[in-house]
Amino acid sequence: MFPSPKKADSPLDPAAVRKKLTSVLKRAGCKHLRFHDLRHTFATNALEHGMDIKTLSVIIGHVSSATTLNVYTHVTDEMRQKAADQIDRGIAGVEPPHKPGHQKRPKTTDFQAIKGKYRKPGTGCITQINDHLWEGRYSPKVNGKRYARNVYAPTRAECEEKLAVLITEMTKELGII
Repeated sequence: MFPSPKKADSPLDPAAVRKKLTSVLKRAGCKHLRFHDLRHTFATNALEHGMDIKTLSVIIGHVSSATTLNVYTHVTDEMRQKAADQIDRGIAGVEPPHKPGHQKRPKTTDFQAIKGKYRKPGTGCITQINDHLWEGRYSPKVNGKRYARNVYAPTRAECEEKLAVLITEMTKELGII
């Protein structure tokens, strides 16, 4: 499901997947959650939208439907409302009134994905560590081996200058063309 871009027939390191999820959630303004919480969310949403429990159990990979129901699914407000509406229809034989402020689906957010600020190959990268410290990193790959070095400076401009010198020195040292 998460193939490694570096090693054929190997998955990504779990920490890489976790870090990516954390950054996506942070950019979206969502609260922190574990990757496994998405499994619970999927199971709950699948049942909420009409998937039968046996099919859901097979998709999730459970032997027993009881595990899926007892551990992975949760009752939502929408499920409660649907159940109450069905009872109203069955007992009173009428369509239940809907409150004007009640929304069936949450409205979409104004989240926009942010394109990463990657530098071109051979130019290194600059990161602000805190208010008064910047880090410049250059890590070329030569013959399949990565060589990494860092420089630090109190301003971005100074860090850019130090990084340029570092790149020149490493290029000569490693024989990079």
